[in-house]
Amino acid sequence: MKKANNLPRDDDMLPEYDFKGKKGVRGKYAKAMKQGYTVRVTNEDGTVTVRHFMPRENAILLDPDVRVYFPDSESVNRALRSLIALIPEKSGKQVAEKKDQVCHEMS
Repeated sequence: MKKANNLPRDDDMLPEYDFKGKKGVRGKYAKAMKQGYTVRVTNEDGTVTVRHFMPRENAILLDPDVRVYFPDSESVNRALRSLIALIPEKSGKQVAEKKDQVCHEMS
């Protein structure tokens, strides 16, 4: 006997959109997104607006469970700086060199 589908039916969904037995593929477009993408918008007056999006060089993606706690870059940076403050310094010279290297990379 076939098991009954207990999921609520969405009456707005057309019958030809049947996703039973289909699964999404994680990261399917990740490589393409890293290379950037273009969005074309056709305006009401017939003109086309084209925008090119390139990911930032140092962009880091957060997993959804982490994103709940860190919704923006400011909260991530604040948390990481508090962790950095807990790391014992090896020597003042090494820390200064590391800071100079980071500042040079950002400019």
